[in-house]
Amino acid sequence: GAYTHYSYAIHDAIAAIKIPVIEVHLSNVASRDEFRKTSVIAPVCAGTIAGFGKRSYFLAIHALGYMNEGKQ
Repeated sequence: GAYTHYSYAIHDAIAAIKIPVIEVHLSNVASRDEFRKTSVIAPVCAGTIAGFGKRSYFLAIHALGYMNEGKQ
């Protein structure tokens, strides 16, 4: 949504925490309007998953679990 493109408050909140965050989009934002390709939160996220519909959330959770392996 619009928060991805314009919310520096969310950017700052993510930057302030010590846990990984994955940016998730249901649609493939790269194939949409030009302004949707800009993310102000991407630089402070561990990664981005986009374009897989509701499965994008599952993939993000799976990725976070993978990132956490070996840290326990």
